[in-house]
Amino acid sequence: MAKILAISGSLRASSSNTALLHAASALAPDSMTISIYDGLGSLPHFNPELDGDEVLASVRNWRDQLKRSEGVLFCTPEYAHGVPGALKNALDWIVSSGEFMNKPTAVISASPSPDGGDKASTSLVQTLRVMMAEIVEGAILCIPAVSAKLNSKGEVTDLATAQALQALLTTLATTVNQR
Repeated sequence: MAKILAISGSLRASSSNTALLHAASALAPDSMTISIYDGLGSLPHFNPELDGDEVLASVRNWRDQLKRSEGVLFCTPEYAHGVPGALKNALDWIVSSGEFMNKPTAVISASPSPDGGDKASTSLVQTLRVMMAEIVEGAILCIPAVSAKLNSKGEVTDLATAQALQALLTTLATTVNQR
């Protein structure tokens, strides 16, 4: 059973990116369990001086959840053609500790724009590769006009989007389960 940690790049309670992660959980293959990280907003601003022997509890929890996962799934919006600051901050806390090294990782960007947040996706993938994450081939997805593809309950209503999401999840699960 592939244990996947899912991370939304949005702090908004009604985020379509967070809704997509919940939808992914329902669409996941039987060989995968998805838990959604909910501590992004509780991480302090990254400061290397705070990253010593006595690491803060929120940072320790973030790192521990990553260590326990066998794979990672991101879903992020795009802000000013990049990843949201809270998500970049969370990644900064991992640079020196190495939890992403060789970890199978999938990236989804979702945006109301017609490009689906492709610049945020590119930026996130580049950052993760520098951190030695294994970006799984076939596990990058940009979802344009996302608000038209989810209903008020956060369920994916667009068949092509649901199929693309299922394919991404199957690819990630297969990669993790082959290890």
